[in-house]
Amino acid sequence: MTDQIQKDAEILVSEFAPPPAQRRALRKLGDAAPAPTDRLSPRRRVARALMYVALIVFAIGLLTPFFWMVMSSLKSANEVFSVPITWFPDTIVWQNYIDIWTRSNMLTWIRNTLFLAVVVTFLQVLTGSFAAYGFARVRFPGRDVLFLLYVGTIAVPWQSYMIPQFILLSNMQVSNTLWSIILLQAFGAFGVFLMKQFYETIPEELSEAARLDGLSEYAIWRRIMLPLSIPALASLTLLTFVSTWNDYLGPLIYLRNPDLWTIQLGLQSFVSNLYDTNYALLFAGLTISIVPIAIIFLLGQKYFVEGIATSGLKG
Repeated sequence: MTDQIQKDAEILVSEFAPPPAQRRALRKLGDAAPAPTDRLSPRRRVARALMYVALIVFAIGLLTPFFWMVMSSLKSANEVFSVPITWFPDTIVWQNYIDIWTRSNMLTWIRNTLFLAVVVTFLQVLTGSFAAYGFARVRFPGRDVLFLLYVGTIAVPWQSYMIPQFILLSNMQVSNTLWSIILLQAFGAFGVFLMKQFYETIPEELSEAARLDGLSEYAIWRRIMLPLSIPALASLTLLTFVSTWNDYLGPLIYLRNPDLWTIQLGLQSFVSNLYDTNYALLFAGLTISIVPIAIIFLLGQKYFVEGIATSGLKG
């Protein structure tokens, strides 16, 4: 019985197997098939090389001022603006980083700047994502016109309305407090635009299914849209944090108490005139101020690129 089953199996296999001649032809065809190659034509190779050269030159142009600032923070005060320019210090002066902490109120400046950056970033991400959900998923009369008007405020320079804004906040008695900066920057049209563009890439069938399951619009935004929008949220977080951290004009107008100064105002106080300013200490403070931004950008670079690419802002 076993022998018969084995014979039947061999017959069945032989019926489905190609004849020996066909097997040899298929094997020869497979051997003769050209291997895939990634070779570029000479013209494309030259174009790619020129592109790399241009990118390297552009990167060097961007990084040169930063490199000079870091090197100047390690020089003596008289060596910073020496002629001809010395790119590397003759003697590394680490004492500059100690003096900037002992001779200034650097810790208070960093604390105020960090507080404003964190609070403003949280509020902008919260309000921007919530408003963007309304424009992207909730249908109401005049939605498109209202969105265009709101986004159009991006084109209006802040200098054109900062005086009435200052009068308004002064009448509210929040001038010369950190609340003035928070109220100024808690809402942003750019964040709404960025998040709306990302929300429109999410299938609307998810929202419809959630509504059929009984979820409210608030629950859909919180439990469905936000978890799916991590790249866009990370991009908005990074952009808002950097913008708030580097803001100079807003704190200059509203924060007059030295105990409320941000790091930009504090470092500007070092510059009295060109001749008696210790620029080595100033550059040391500037280098310290860049460290948090560099760390945050390195940690969120992946999400930042992905969020920009999927939000309709990629060229």
